Amino acid sequence: VYSIVPCRRTVSLSYVFIFCVSDSWSDRTPLHEAAYQGRLLHLKTLITQGFHVDTLTMDRVSPLHEACLGGHYACAKFLLDNGANHGASIRTTCQLASPIHEAARKGVECLELLLSCGAPVDVELPDVGTPLYSACRARAAACVELLLRSGADVHLGCGQDSPLHAAARGGESDVVELLLDFGADRSGRNADEKTPLELSTPDSAVRFALQKTGPL
Repeated sequence: VYSIVPCRRTVSLSYVFIFCVSDSWSDRTPLHEAAYQGRLLHLKTLITQGFHVDTLTMDRVSPLHEACLGGHYACAKFLLDNGANHGASIRTTCQLASPIHEAARKGVECLELLLSCGAPVDVELPDVGTPLYSACRARAAACVELLLRSGADVHLGCGQDSPLHAAARGGESDVVELLLDFGADRSGRNADEKTPLELSTPDSAVRFALQKTGPL
């Protein structure tokens, strides 16, 4: 069920659809949509018309979060240049995340931008972990390397699950080797008492990388 409400604050959108449901996306604004879709000119117009750069949904989804989720560097930079909070978070019933966690999964441009603005490199959030853990889960080797070279703690993941556990589970040998080069602990055990080696696929490149320096 939905109603159509006239909207006089937008240029290209004549109406805003307001969905009368309990849904985390039901209260997204045109600003959120423009950021997610990478529509920089429309984003600028909306800000000029009075939309607040840190407009949040009920679940605390910010336009900056949407820009990073979509991997749109130009939109993310514009929002940050206009005062967006890089620490704004999203909270749903199953996860808590932030712009830097989304950027860590998408690509180095937005991630590098957030780091240059002072976003915390080692922030660990429930059910999501650290940005490094997010990058390892996404098998984003370039983001993993950037985070490590920016000072990310190679041991901090999500609770007892380390970035190396995530990389071993994900099957990306390049990520595993990067973590090992920065001192990741091959013998660490997660909440299930599993080591990264035990999570890797037999006869895989990941298992070979974990065994290169000797058996556990």
